[in-house]
Amino acid sequence: MVAHAGRTLRAQQFTAMSTPAPLVSLHPYFKVHSGQLEAAAGLLREFVARTQSEERMRYYEFTLNGDIVFCREAYVGAAGVLAHLTNVGDLLDRMLKLSELVRLEVHGPAGELDQLRGPLGGLKAEWFAYQCGIAR
Repeated sequence: MVAHAGRTLRAQQFTAMSTPAPLVSLHPYFKVHSGQLEAAAGLLREFVARTQSEERMRYYEFTLNGDIVFCREAYVGAAGVLAHLTNVGDLLDRMLKLSELVRLEVHGPAGELDQLRGPLGGLKAEWFAYQCGIAR
């Protein structure tokens, strides 16, 4: 119970909204090795070109802060993430020669995250299970 403006309100319990698709987002941060920023920037365009045709991709973009490259990306379900990683695996190998993966966050519904824990286990990911929200 919460008192508000002289009234007592019953606190509501919020549950996850039903969404049309279980969105899973990845948030990798790469620290580019000294002298490799130009090569890494060229590789980003290759990632985007390769990812463009993926049906389960919902958004995919890179931003840069000094020598840190960040990719903001989301897919429909764990299957979308795995399809993407298969599609860009060789590019990711090249990126990891130019940089170090310093952080990886994976956000999404718990059931989808569970499907990714094994395949992404070696990347020391941080797992964020969806609780509630709103989308338009």
